[in-house]
Amino acid sequence: MIKRLRSAAGAIERVIDRCGDLSAWIALLMIGLVATNVVLRYSFSLGSVWAQELEWHLLAALILFGMGYALQRGDNVRVDIFYARYSPGVRRVVDIVSALLLIAIALAFIHLSLRYVGQAWSINEQSPDPGGIAYRWALKALIPLGYGLLVLQQLAHLVRLLTPTEHDAERPGV
Repeated sequence: MIKRLRSAAGAIERVIDRCGDLSAWIALLMIGLVATNVVLRYSFSLGSVWAQELEWHLLAALILFGMGYALQRGDNVRVDIFYARYSPGVRRVVDIVSALLLIAIALAFIHLSLRYVGQAWSINEQSPDPGGIAYRWALKALIPLGYGLLVLQQLAHLVRLLTPTEHDAERPGV
């Protein structure tokens, strides 16, 4: 049973790794898009509502796909001044409680976003601005997906915390 749980945790973490890769590519795309928009606007007095909206939507995708990856790598925000002074046992308990709280919060975000996303899908929501992004409903669907990935990462993290091995001590997120 423990071996299966750890195997599932490993599979989840591989998916989250790919999401981190995707976030990196999105960041590069955003840099190119923002630079292009700035050059077009200030050099040629050209602008695009679609491109400006895309910047915001790409930022949202970057964050939603990158949240679980940041947690996996231990890049999440903690009060390290206190955390670093705790014994490994206390740190483990803090990590378990934190993971459970984050799962509850992420599940609440999923629950709250489903109606919002469903409404956008049902009306085929598009940008209200002329020349804006069509298919805004598809971008909004990333909200529950991103938080779902966060829940999966935290479940994998909990598995590692509750079934530790000597290799887990070397992992930044554990």
